Amino acid sequence: MRSTFLHFAPPLIGDDEVDEVVQTLRSGWLTTGDRTRRFEEEFRAYTGAPAALAVNSATSAMHIALAALGIGEGDAVISTTMTFVSTIHVIEHQRARPVLVDVEPDTLNIDPEQVEAAVHRTPGVKAILPVHLYGHPADMDAIYDIARRHGLAVIEDAAHALPARLHGRMIGAPAEGADGVPNLVAFSFYATKNLTTGEGGMLTGPPDLVDQARVWSLHGMSRDAFKRYTSEGSWRYDVVLPGFKYNMPDLQAAIGLHQLEHLDAMQARRRAIVAQYDETLGRLDALETPSVRPEVDSAWHIYLLRLRPDRLRIGRDEFIDEMRKRNVGASVHFIPIHEHIYYRDRYQLRPEQFPVAQGAFERMLSLPLSPAHSDDDVADVIEAVTDIVKANQL
Repeated sequence: MRSTFLHFAPPLIGDDEVDEVVQTLRSGWLTTGDRTRRFEEEFRAYTGAPAALAVNSATSAMHIALAALGIGEGDAVISTTMTFVSTIHVIEHQRARPVLVDVEPDTLNIDPEQVEAAVHRTPGVKAILPVHLYGHPADMDAIYDIARRHGLAVIEDAAHALPARLHGRMIGAPAEGADGVPNLVAFSFYATKNLTTGEGGMLTGPPDLVDQARVWSLHGMSRDAFKRYTSEGSWRYDVVLPGFKYNMPDLQAAIGLHQLEHLDAMQARRRAIVAQYDETLGRLDALETPSVRPEVDSAWHIYLLRLRPDRLRIGRDEFIDEMRKRNVGASVHFIPIHEHIYYRDRYQLRPEQFPVAQGAFERMLSLPLSPAHSDDDVADVIEAVTDIVKANQL
């Protein structure tokens, strides 16, 4: 057994990131400036996106996406119950109504058939907000088709999905099936993400929509602080709408610039860890390992196990406790939205409305997965899981 606790998802930060942050601190400019603009452009080029806007979180990116699309009070947005709460909070923040649907059994991504049904039964639907859960892209061909036929916008929660691909296209790049569909994509650079800036996010999409989102991201001002306080700018500005304070500072972008340089190498390490998990844990009949569709290159943000309760004498919670006793961190992604008091009570949600999500939630756990994990760390995870299964198998 390990002598020290193995954290679930530690970041992999190198000297390049540290040196860039130090240079930024010494530059005399800490907030949104040249480094942020460089990060936006390099991220745009990496993903193939038409335009990119760096912000302080994926939550902020989704919020200003809704604002830029004009979605507000009286509108409805269809999304999934299997996500982190921020995906749904931003709909509430715009005084719109979230309409939650169940997920597909294999990937736990939003179920397009249920999206179609929700569009037909719900007045005032203006957008679909799918989540690329765990780094596996949702069925976007079907989602774009629904959006195009019903005149809806699509805002993709890609917090887990850098650098995932669908049919060879990187998430964030334009999709043929999205022609004519207003489409924005939100990425996360939170501390546990595949690329981290500590906190942070990026919004990508058509230049006209990203330009509108940029104004929303900084107080609705016609000039940003960088232009006002440098020799390039003027003290005079105007406020054209009641915006937010969501801009990314150069200190965060400094980390992101080098994380982006190292992303391919970090992803190769993630895939190597996933291959070890698949090879060993896939042999255990009491466990269900992740499903990946043929047309997908997953970003592998989360490695999800689902327990088979008919083959184990302990449940998910006890399993995680046993992992912790062996000094291995595990987690749950996510508590479905319909389980949270606010949404349960406000919209009269019940577990039986979401049988796939509810059934998966009750038996899921996420294993440690980070390029910072060594082969010994991975071996310790595999040993802990195998030991628990063998000790509790029916």
